[in-house]
Amino acid sequence: MSTLISGMTGFGRADGALDGWTWTVEARSVNGRSLETRYRGPHGFDNLERLAKAAAQARLNRGQVTLGLQAKRAEGTEPAPRVNEAVLATYLRLANQLAGEGATPPSADGLLALRGVIEVAEEDEDAEGRAALEAAMAATVEQALDALKLSRQREGEQLTPVIHDFVGTIEALVARAELEASAQVEAIRERFTRRISELAPDAPGLDERVFLEAAALATKADVREELDRLTAHVASARALLQQPPAGRKLDFLMQEFMREANTLCSKSATTALTGIGLELKAVIEQLREQVQNVE
Repeated sequence: MSTLISGMTGFGRADGALDGWTWTVEARSVNGRSLETRYRGPHGFDNLERLAKAAAQARLNRGQVTLGLQAKRAEGTEPAPRVNEAVLATYLRLANQLAGEGATPPSADGLLALRGVIEVAEEDEDAEGRAALEAAMAATVEQALDALKLSRQREGEQLTPVIHDFVGTIEALVARAELEASAQVEAIRERFTRRISELAPDAPGLDERVFLEAAALATKADVREELDRLTAHVASARALLQQPPAGRKLDFLMQEFMREANTLCSKSATTALTGIGLELKAVIEQLREQVQNVE
């Protein structure tokens, strides 16, 4: 049996380095009704968020994805800080005015701590080198997402036999229900006749009326349509497992499974068939829990 479906829980990691920079990308995902990607990266590489979300969308269909990129420069390669003399001159002029009115003169370290006085000359980095660095980081993001996708496929390998087993159990229960349902009409007729005989054993013409009432009850209790639909749902589930991404369609199919099982229980005329219906509901609920993990 080939595995085609993927899960939605996984982890991927990739590392990169270029021109004195080193970075690590981690990609995580958990279950989600649709694809939602959250990105967190270093200051100054804002374009990477758009690239990361596009890369996630190209690979994944559902799940809450978290992407984190941590980057640092090697010692000695950081841009040198410098004093913005225009900003400093403005602060000095204001400080001198205040000092003339009796305020304490500013200290050098106090002036340097003011916002905008010290700045890092990131703009000195050439545009071509910056673009190459961003492209290298984007490639590492894609590698981490590829690793995440592989991790989710491994989860799918584990989910596939579990889901097939539950579907097989449902199929077996439907077969049992079909055998039990074939005895419903006779059981209703016998029960109805016995009850009437107990209440009015000497009433004339009861046989025909009993037959008509029993036939009406048997028609109401006919579960052939529900069993046919359950059989069709079993076939649909197996087909969907070969047509990924199938998570959303399987979610809907679980609702249809449960609807038919509920109707089967409500129309049951024997305790045995009711018991099978309750078993069906329990297995369908277990299957639904597993389907929630399918992409």
